[in-house]
Amino acid sequence: MNEKIIEARTRTMTGKGAAKRLRREGRLPAVMYDNTGKAVLLDLNAKDFAKLYGTITESTLIDVKIDGSKDAIAFVKDAQYNIITDTVTHVDFYEVEAGKKIRTKIPVRLTGSPEGVRTGGILEAGTEELDVECLPKNLPPRVVVDVSDLQLNHSIHVKDVVVPEGVKVLTDPHLTIATLKYAKADIPAAQQDATAEAAPEAPAAE
Repeated sequence: MNEKIIEARTRTMTGKGAAKRLRREGRLPAVMYDNTGKAVLLDLNAKDFAKLYGTITESTLIDVKIDGSKDAIAFVKDAQYNIITDTVTHVDFYEVEAGKKIRTKIPVRLTGSPEGVRTGGILEAGTEELDVECLPKNLPPRVVVDVSDLQLNHSIHVKDVVVPEGVKVLTDPHLTIATLKYAKADIPAAQQDATAEAAPEAPAAE
């Protein structure tokens, strides 16, 4: 579990006017939802959240310390932006329970350099995230897939990926994670000829 920490405080004021006042004070309006839909109104230090937000993914669990006393473990479910200033203007958190399994997405990161790339092959990435189910304590920040041994004209699929114990992958096992292809100029002549012969001829002009 890749856990981050941020301080928050509860708020009672709502509406656009209250939100603008908070932002002028350097605070960021936020809401935390639990699995019943109950919402708690919060505000955060805007600069602290901006630093945190640049280091997290959808699968990062955050320890939200509310009013200095309550610890809530949560994901960032949604963040709204001001497209002019490129700053976050509102955040939605989703609180999780320590002993209850969650379903979320974790990013896939490729590492290594296949020999075939150095000889002209092309490495193509496939799906970039996996749907998983696990307890919060078992949630990895990402899945790292080593492509160093990937051979030309071969692929790595979801079913080939090793995940930590306690993590169940829900994504289609046949989806491609990475493929190492020949560059077009490097495709063997016989294979190119076979492909050309298999292509349907264009109908003759009448």
